[in-house]
Amino acid sequence: MTYAIIETGGKQIKVEPGRFYDIELLAVEPDEKVTIDAVLLVQHDGEVSIGQPLVSGATVEGTVMRHLRGRKVLVYKMKPKKKTRKKRGHRQEITRLMIDSITINGTVFTAPAEVAAEVVEEVAVEVVAAE
Repeated sequence: MTYAIIETGGKQIKVEPGRFYDIELLAVEPDEKVTIDAVLLVQHDGEVSIGQPLVSGATVEGTVMRHLRGRKVLVYKMKPKKKTRKKRGHRQEITRLMIDSITINGTVFTAPAEVAAEVVEEVAVEVVAAE
């Protein structure tokens, strides 16, 4: 199993090729390729490359699937006996990113073809159900 830990949107995320992840909004159109250079760790077949702070020569490539909004978070503030109440909501803008490959020093690691096909089918069913 190959995976990498990347930093995007101020957060660190463990990613694997052939899977999709919801990350902070990227200013990229859907179906465009994205290359992330902020790779903190790469693991492949027991060999671990740890960066200080970043792994040199390591990149993660992905495809933007779509942009969406996360679940609503309610923030409710109240001071008892003061009749002070504030209710606010927030929905985070997120980007669904499909990880295509992890590259380290020219060696490219991708997902097996059958795993990638299963994930694409699951996403297509999810998109149809959401509409």
